[in-house]
Amino acid sequence: MKIAIVILNWNGQKLLEQFLPSVVNFSLQQTEIYVADNASTDTSIAYVKKHFSTVNIIENNVNGGYAKGYNDALKQINADIYCLLNSDVEVTKNWLNPIISLFNNDKKTAIVQPKLLDFKDKTKFEYAGAGGGFIDLFGYPYCRGRVFNDLEVDKNQFNDVTDIFWASGACLFIRANIYHQLGGLDEDYFAHQEEIDLCWRTQNIGYKVKYVGTSTVYHVGGATLQETNPHKTYLNFRNSLLNIIKNVPKKWFLFIVFSRLVLDGIAGIKFILELRPIHTWSIIKAHFSFYKNFFKFLKKRKKLSKKSDYYKHTSIVLQYFVRGKKTFNDLK
Repeated sequence: MKIAIVILNWNGQKLLEQFLPSVVNFSLQQTEIYVADNASTDTSIAYVKKHFSTVNIIENNVNGGYAKGYNDALKQINADIYCLLNSDVEVTKNWLNPIISLFNNDKKTAIVQPKLLDFKDKTKFEYAGAGGGFIDLFGYPYCRGRVFNDLEVDKNQFNDVTDIFWASGACLFIRANIYHQLGGLDEDYFAHQEEIDLCWRTQNIGYKVKYVGTSTVYHVGGATLQETNPHKTYLNFRNSLLNIIKNVPKKWFLFIVFSRLVLDGIAGIKFILELRPIHTWSIIKAHFSFYKNFFKFLKKRKKLSKKSDYYKHTSIVLQYFVRGKKTFNDLK
């Protein structure tokens, strides 16, 4: 089985200096490693060429964001499994072995995520993927080990191998043939939650998304856009709505769309009360973009053979804000 680890880079020399050594040290014997550069203007590519002769370099012509950046790069890589790895991830010794074993033993598993812990506090799960991702009834994402902004301490409670709904784009393994069969990542997302859409579409064609808790990596998170960045708020709210248009089963569609618009409005009011009106404006802009792209994404929806059911809990908003459930196991 041929595995390619592909690190997308944009002006990230400092991150490559810090994190690329662990990837090379713990992965080179079993994989080929690539840095796919999104038209950087710093000296990161010169740095890699000078210090890591074993790392392959792909230079994209434009910064097309996460989705286009990977789509352009992966067209040029011959492998059975792609690992989409953020440049701010530290990997660990033997991290690949349980993941390779799962792919070899389960042909219906198309996507795998390892355990994601916080690089800044390695006792805790990391926001972007934690112990594997899920979607609630209204399309809001959450994770085992992370519900909204509450991060759990890792007490080995998620050291299992299990089905999840989505894998984090910070470290996502996917069978190359499935990636290309699905047309790769949706470039209209630019960044944020396009991996959720990819996982959803993967399940639509009958394949599984898995989490492997016996493999651990540490993710900085927010290296591209901080959590407090209003543009990140815009992308998360908009792209979550786009996921609903494309993927929610017909029986739920109108109810979910209407409910989300209401719930997002409440979130906007909450930001105002927190004296963060710029984030309210980000939600408003996200909704305008949602209306603009509505019919375009309806056409994409029609191309899908089916829409997999997706929710594991009635409403993460209700559970968290009303009932005070702060951990994944409490949600059960």
